Amino acid sequence: MWVGYLMLGLSAGIASGFFGIGGGIILIPALLFLFGLTQHQAQGTTLAIMIPPIGLLAAIKYYSEGNVKLNIAVFVCIGFFIGGLIGAHFVHKLPGLLVKRLFGILMFVVSLRLIFGK
Repeated sequence: MWVGYLMLGLSAGIASGFFGIGGGIILIPALLFLFGLTQHQAQGTTLAIMIPPIGLLAAIKYYSEGNVKLNIAVFVCIGFFIGGLIGAHFVHKLPGLLVKRLFGILMFVVSLRLIFGK
């Protein structure tokens, strides 16, 4: 399962480097829909992934409530770190308008899944 977590981190890192996003738009829906976490667990685990730059106090609160999956957060964090560099590298090869449209499509697809999914 750790490979799946690592791939999620890599994907979120690439999206972060490419679009400047990752946590809320990639990680939380993936942890909900692909890995079966609850909303609270997905949010708490995402905060734990992002502890170095942000979220330390919020992650501690989620952890104290039992809503952080550290075994997931470690591998996703590693993938996110590497993926961010990959996404940042490739985005500069594309025109700004294309990146803007790709970002809009991503936001639209995720919003539909969140609104109409179970």
